[in-house]
Amino acid sequence: MNISDPLLWIGLLQIIGVNIVLSGDNAVVIALAARGLPPEQQKKAIFWGSGAAVVMRIVLTIVAVELLRLPYLRLVGALLLLWIAVQLLVPEDEDEGHGKVGTSLAAAIKTILLADLVMSLDNVIAVAAAAKGSNFLLIVGLAVSIPLVVFASQLLLTLMQRFPIIITLGAALLGWVAGDMAVTDPIDKPWVDVHAAFLHWGAPLAGAIGVVVVGKWLAARKSAAQAAPEAPATASGGVLRRVLLAVDGSEVAARVVNHVIQLRGELRQPGDLQVHLVNVQRPLPGEVGRFVGGQTIEDYHAERSEQALAPARAALDAAGLAHQDHRRVGEPGPSIAALARETGCDMIVMGTRGLGAPTGALLGSVAQATLEAAAMPVLLIR
Repeated sequence: MNISDPLLWIGLLQIIGVNIVLSGDNAVVIALAARGLPPEQQKKAIFWGSGAAVVMRIVLTIVAVELLRLPYLRLVGALLLLWIAVQLLVPEDEDEGHGKVGTSLAAAIKTILLADLVMSLDNVIAVAAAAKGSNFLLIVGLAVSIPLVVFASQLLLTLMQRFPIIITLGAALLGWVAGDMAVTDPIDKPWVDVHAAFLHWGAPLAGAIGVVVVGKWLAARKSAAQAAPEAPATASGGVLRRVLLAVDGSEVAARVVNHVIQLRGELRQPGDLQVHLVNVQRPLPGEVGRFVGGQTIEDYHAERSEQALAPARAALDAAGLAHQDHRRVGEPGPSIAALARETGCDMIVMGTRGLGAPTGALLGSVAQATLEAAAMPVLLIR
């Protein structure tokens, strides 16, 4: 295969992108399955469990490549990928974990293997489709992307949660691959080549756009249902007394905390200001709970919330500003708005990364979602 061929590099980038986006839940299981082990065994569990899972996934994907040569299977795979892509954009209700945490090295490796086998169907189909029948491209793509997912799983998960655009672009990529699959099935490709060649780019484009539009519409409906109006707590009669301060541990969050401290000094009665400090963790993929215990998931969220709250808490304490801490798991925007209503806050103060209204609506900005759900003023700090 000619390495100067742009189609080779496009296919390679598609495989890497698909693996990164669709392996997030697998990466979470890998990290949590080893969490309960002694430190010296955690690396062994991740290494051996991930290594065996990689071999298993490569074999399954090669089999899928061969199966997709059969008539109608690419059409079926395209429909399945479209459904998977839309689901990526719809908030999931985190199931209460009922799996068991591995208390031994063997148990952790078994959990990683079983989870990867069960949870990799979407990944296998998407990667097989992106490889376009090339085992060389398939193996090179997996060789590059899987180690990235395994050894940088925590970083990838953090980036996906902080920058929803990664998930949005990943879903669009799956829609593109699905559209390409649909017009390259052996049953319809000859007709498309002769009578409708434009579908070779039109169908992928329609798949990418359609996935984002439908997924965002369903996500908006679900978020609106979660943020149904509630009876507000007693507010402060036009006087700023209670502020909800939402933080995520970022540099922007540090500026938000400093702004609230300065705001307190500008009040006529600064001692009356009550601060509610909150961090909201997005739910893990629902399937994670099938393999990892509920207490492990709870501890994971608590640890990440503490990492986000600690800098803000330290700054408020240093300024002598009393506060009440809150931890939530859910979609950040509706959750922040709901907590503000429950606590009778007069204002929500939070950070924004400068996304404009159209871009924020497209990417699922937390600030945009909070503005839509909140019943009180929202102060956004850049």
